[in-house]
Amino acid sequence: MAHAIVNPDGLHDPVPFGYSHTAAVPAGTELVLVAGQYGSGPDGAVVSTDFAEQVTQTFRNIGVALAAHGLDLSHVVQLRTYVVNHDVGKLGPIAAAVQEGWGTTPPTQTLIGVASLAAPDVLFEVEALAARP
Repeated sequence: MAHAIVNPDGLHDPVPFGYSHTAAVPAGTELVLVAGQYGSGPDGAVVSTDFAEQVTQTFRNIGVALAAHGLDLSHVVQLRTYVVNHDVGKLGPIAAAVQEGWGTTPPTQTLIGVASLAAPDVLFEVEALAARP
């Protein structure tokens, strides 16, 4: 792996919440940026109006995007997560999806609550930054 995830002593344990505090990427590492993905099928239509289903599909889509570069979720060092009308109840499905994808070593992540996204039925969107070893 080209990067190191570190959760320093002195900061709370963020892993149950689906993120890590820091990631270091060595100089000279190729970065792959994944544009905001949402819970869509191959036709671009949202697969469900259910928030948790959109979260699951979104992370699947990130996996597909990374595979086009010969990478997978383990190469992700940072996520930017956008949640329409964020509330604490939405953290559970997000944390579960991150745990499924990354286990006990999730990437860094910033969650941003927004009023809306590109289309009215899109409830969740994620950008990813991956590092090629």
